[in-house]
Amino acid sequence: MGLAVMILGLVVFLGVHTLPAQRELRARVIASMGEGGYKGGYAVVSLLGLALIVWGFAHYRATGWIAVWDPPKALKHLAMALMLPAVILVAAAYIRGRIYTTLKHPMLAGVKLWAAAHLLANGDLGGIILFGSFLGWAVFDRISLKHRTDAGAPPIPVGGWGNDLIAVAVGIVAYLALAFAFHPVVIGVPVVGV
Repeated sequence: MGLAVMILGLVVFLGVHTLPAQRELRARVIASMGEGGYKGGYAVVSLLGLALIVWGFAHYRATGWIAVWDPPKALKHLAMALMLPAVILVAAAYIRGRIYTTLKHPMLAGVKLWAAAHLLANGDLGGIILFGSFLGWAVFDRISLKHRTDAGAPPIPVGGWGNDLIAVAVGIVAYLALAFAFHPVVIGVPVVGV
């Protein structure tokens, strides 16, 4: 049951997140709902999908764990090491500097790194489906961005090296919070000292 709910959540969450890549369909939805209706609907559907993913994965972990392979400890350490640049890249998507101008889409690079790291560290079916789905979506979205002819959104000002330093600092703080607080408390899986 939990795995099915998680998959439904992935379909809803990632499905709505493919809408920006479908420019004509997106334009029709905005024309019928208005910009505010589109953004509100997008947010509600995204939150619903995320809630289904979280509930489904938690239920699956508690009641229906399906082991596929047993990752060696070295891969778990590698995953922890990959998470630091992943979090910094996500921060750099919002605190735009040279990292942003070099990568163009650091959010997608961060999601791909996050998903790949978690695929290395998790050998269960639910984890493979969850993180593999996010990796597939991020690859799809990056490819679709190369084919878009419009800007897609108003430009966010880009700073210089100072913004990169701030993004790195924010990323380090977020990484430590995820490793020492969020992951063991919210996810229920300690990642430090394991």
